[in-house]
Amino acid sequence: MQRPWYQQFWPWFLIILPLCAVTASLYTFYIATKGADSMVVDDYYKKGKAINQDLSELRKAAELGLVAELRYRDGELTLRLEGEYNDGEAIRLRFIHPTQAERDFGALLTSDANGIYRYRPEQAELRGQWHARIEPFDGRWRLQKRVTLPIPDRLVIRAGG
Repeated sequence: MQRPWYQQFWPWFLIILPLCAVTASLYTFYIATKGADSMVVDDYYKKGKAINQDLSELRKAAELGLVAELRYRDGELTLRLEGEYNDGEAIRLRFIHPTQAERDFGALLTSDANGIYRYRPEQAELRGQWHARIEPFDGRWRLQKRVTLPIPDRLVIRAGG
């Protein structure tokens, strides 16, 4: 007496192979559509023009002889500027993550009576590689540098380097 087909090994083996392939392809489709890649730029021409604008802002910072000193203590970032800039003007401080746009943070800061800009980030612990960007409210000049957080003592950001 022969057993029915559903009690034999080979039919189930032949059914499971394509079923695994279908399951894997559906999971791959889910991963691909789950989130957009933030590193892909839709309008590369406009992005290229913006890069050229960035270069002119960096040159302007070099002409003004700007130097920024950044410190991180007790969860607070302090920034002191030296060079030819307007005392008391609002400064935009941004930290841009190289690969994860959702981790970017920053603020628009004003200085205290001693000329020090202070910022207390919402993130409790800042670690890793970032692009630090400092610019005035009107965007006339820009200082930027790749930094590793946390800052051990102090970090000096000079125009052109």
